[in-house]
Amino acid sequence: MYELIQLTDRCYYIQSPARMGLVRLDDERVCLIDSGNDKDAGRKVRQLLDSRGWRLDAIYNTHSNADHIGGNQYLQKQTGCRVYAPGIECCFTRHPLLEPSFLYGGYPCRDLRHKFLLAQPSDALPLTAEVLPEGMTAIGLPGHFFDMVGFRTADGVVYLADCLSSRETLDKYKIGFIYDVAAYLATLEKVKTMEGAMFVPAHAPAAESVAELAQYNIDAVLAVAETILDLCAEPVCFEQLLGQLFRRYGLTMNFEQYALVGSTVRSYLSWLKDAGRLDATFDDGMLLWRRA
Repeated sequence: MYELIQLTDRCYYIQSPARMGLVRLDDERVCLIDSGNDKDAGRKVRQLLDSRGWRLDAIYNTHSNADHIGGNQYLQKQTGCRVYAPGIECCFTRHPLLEPSFLYGGYPCRDLRHKFLLAQPSDALPLTAEVLPEGMTAIGLPGHFFDMVGFRTADGVVYLADCLSSRETLDKYKIGFIYDVAAYLATLEKVKTMEGAMFVPAHAPAAESVAELAQYNIDAVLAVAETILDLCAEPVCFEQLLGQLFRRYGLTMNFEQYALVGSTVRSYLSWLKDAGRLDATFDDGMLLWRRA
């Protein structure tokens, strides 16, 4: 774990729970794409850089989930590096309490206020084209989270953040976290047609082609949608629906899964309702969902 894998003369990734990208800017300076899930991850990254005599110039965050920004604060304090994050993600990076609050739909209880969902704040600045290294471009990849981006380097390496889950993860958990289902499906269709020297998803193996994996992710999303529609054959409230999904997929309910899967299921419900495939009614003080 935290092994540095070289892809091209200048591009690497760091093998970790959420793969980080590393790009050499010159003989001494490097930049990171994301920073890992906590202070310990940041410390391991710094040790890796120090062992090679590299100086961290900047961190470019793909999005603001805690497992991607958790090392920001430590690395920023230790090295003075700049931190950049795109759009709304910059607000979440500066104010990480927004993540568990958003997921839960209110002030999160102590069970949700931990490093898995709540990173330490960092002094992030807005990500713009002007602050990127020469030859690097940001790629909009919305859907998994609000304004998530990936990055393409001058030598054709594409860092894809969280827009792809591995087959093993999807087969095991079935429901991957999604904020905007329509945007996510559009992103996957875009990824299917991308060309590059190498693709580095954060939660799937690096590969020269990800078209088949992108389609596998699309099929998984559509399968979950069909399951939700089946479970809404008769009017059902959200809590009942969520419980049925957990039982159907053999998932274990706890506060983290309630927040993550629950938020995702609400996103599916919104998408299906907007598409005219679900109806929502209010009956006896309850919001009920039923297949249209």
